[in-house]
Amino acid sequence: MSARDRILARVRDAERTGYVPAVQPFRAADDATGELLARFLRELTTVGVEHSVESTDEAVRARVTAIVGDQSVLRWDADRLPYGVGNLLANAADGASPRDRQASAAIGVTGCDAAIAETGSLALITGRGKPRAASLLPPVHLAVVRTAELRATMGEFFRERAADLAGAANCTFITGPSRTADIELTLTLGVHGPGRVVIIIGP
Repeated sequence: MSARDRILARVRDAERTGYVPAVQPFRAADDATGELLARFLRELTTVGVEHSVESTDEAVRARVTAIVGDQSVLRWDADRLPYGVGNLLANAADGASPRDRQASAAIGVTGCDAAIAETGSLALITGRGKPRAASLLPPVHLAVVRTAELRATMGEFFRERAADLAGAANCTFITGPSRTADIELTLTLGVHGPGRVVIIIGP
């Protein structure tokens, strides 16, 4: 069997055995914060995102400290990170740092502009002090999310932030670790972005 035949055979097998999870759209009653958070956490688990929910600002900072440890960090500007997390990372690289220093970071630390409960996605709109590289370049992405940033659907986010999106250079949607199966349908993590995503949700 030629290489071409082997690849096509694997595609046919995948079509027969592939699993597409059922979509569970939000009902009108699912607009409470508790419902949004519960749905968001379920979707994060489905897409392989590590997550924790913290009840105080201090607990958020403690969790960030425990995860980052002594690793090199590329982060959003301190004033763009919630819960005072930026103050913990005073020596981290940021968007103004030399490119080689940004490229050598082991972990990227960001906030987010919205957390989409329906899909377990983060929305990050580019802007001052919010370099895209922080969520895309390091092998680990740590995102700190405010509960108030939870949104039910992409549609809600688009309607609410239409003006910001129109004026932004870029908006990145992150749904779990980077993954691809371009090569013979073999799933590989971390090829086009972080292979590990961690989300900390604060009060």
